[in-house]
Amino acid sequence: MGTISSDLLRQVTAELYERSLKKIPEDTKRALAQAKAVERNQTASQTLDIMIASARAAEEENHFVCSDSGVPVYFVKVGTKVNFDGPVKQAITDGFSDLVATIQPPMLAHVTNPLTLERGYAGKDMPITTFELIDDADYVEITCSPKALGSGRWAALEIFTFPSLEDIERYVMEVVLKAGPQHCPPVVIGVGIGGTFDYAAKLAKQAMLRQIGTSNPEPVLADMEERLRQAVNATGFGPMGTGGDSTAMAVHVDYASGHGFTPVAVCFNCWINRRRSARIHPDGRVDYFE
Repeated sequence: MGTISSDLLRQVTAELYERSLKKIPEDTKRALAQAKAVERNQTASQTLDIMIASARAAEEENHFVCSDSGVPVYFVKVGTKVNFDGPVKQAITDGFSDLVATIQPPMLAHVTNPLTLERGYAGKDMPITTFELIDDADYVEITCSPKALGSGRWAALEIFTFPSLEDIERYVMEVVLKAGPQHCPPVVIGVGIGGTFDYAAKLAKQAMLRQIGTSNPEPVLADMEERLRQAVNATGFGPMGTGGDSTAMAVHVDYASGHGFTPVAVCFNCWINRRRSARIHPDGRVDYFE
């Protein structure tokens, strides 16, 4: 069994967050370019040009794509053959603290106590971290997806009893229409169906992180994704609310079996589509990917 050091976890945690703030993923660059190529609204087309140029400038000049650097959210998959030489959760917490202390330009204080509304860089249960196991693996995978106000504000969940596909799609569109353009479109939309209250939300978030352009292996869901994508883009909200055809770059749906009650969760990632991942091996190698 391999051993992964807490110091390396701490380092990678910080690096993933910084990378997610300063570079949009390659699939998102392609999706924005594709949206620009088919956009019929002149103002929307110009807005997409500004977005693409802003992303390029952030990457070239090593600054944030957006000043809202969000709050730290990590998904950690741990191989069952992995050993650690020290604390894991504390290493992730310390990695975020290291980032706050060293990143340039400095991050704004977005971590908010919901009881007092005081803001800072640390707080109860921060960073928000979810752990899963990978059977027979000797590595750790970490995905960082900071959550900012614009897209985080409009996530929603409702529980149905034996809903039809039409009921589910209608609800997704209700959430989309309520959000309007306030989640900084064009967005990626994640939808989680079934399971339990908490698990549906997790499904939605993980579906949202799927690469744009990948196919859903479930034919029913693949068809649903395309119907919803077309319906969302038909709303006409457009890039940053300027009108046009480009409100959603993708809609990604996942499901889990459950009881007769069926939770449906909907969440959004803004046009920056922040996500960065790394696989840490016991020999110290780190593979970064999107």
